[in-house]
Amino acid sequence: MPPSLFAGFALGLSLIMAIGSQNAFVLRQGLRRQHVFWICLTCASSDALLITAGVLGFGSLALAWPWFETLMRWGGAAFLLWYGARSLMSAWKGGGVLKANTEGATQAPLWPVLATVLMLTWLNPHVYLDTVVLLGSISAQYADPLVFGLGAGIASFAFFFSLGYGAALLAPFFAKPRAWQALDLLVGLTMWGIAAKLLLM
Repeated sequence: MPPSLFAGFALGLSLIMAIGSQNAFVLRQGLRRQHVFWICLTCASSDALLITAGVLGFGSLALAWPWFETLMRWGGAAFLLWYGARSLMSAWKGGGVLKANTEGATQAPLWPVLATVLMLTWLNPHVYLDTVVLLGSISAQYADPLVFGLGAGIASFAFFFSLGYGAALLAPFFAKPRAWQALDLLVGLTMWGIAAKLLLM
């Protein structure tokens, strides 16, 4: 596996794993086994479009303005430090539990469900920070930014489909607050590790 592909996959997966309304929605729908394929495809395709926009846009900006790469590297590191701190604080406080009522759930129509997931995706400012700004700026550090973006896109498809279809297996695990704390801890430490690597480049 090319280093840039692996780096894109690792960072993309780390960003997507952060607990948020979109992931909770996908997990809940997976628990209910309702429109899982279309929800996962919508989330992953949206990420792929935003990642592509970030990679293409920030790659050209970095070539035109050499100082822009340095600015975005430091900005990306600062964002990762903040993101990691937030995840570590959530792990410290705890209290997060997934509550999904799978008993007696009726089959909701497809289009309202897709409208909900689209709003959770495209109206979330963190999505743009993660995909367009952060992934786009970091991709400029590599000789083949498109391969980096491909890795991040693969991570998105792998994560959402695993989350949606693996929800039934995860239900007992995520009923425990400790599970959310462990995930937050992993995400926070990963973010800080990537930030340190950026600052040392």
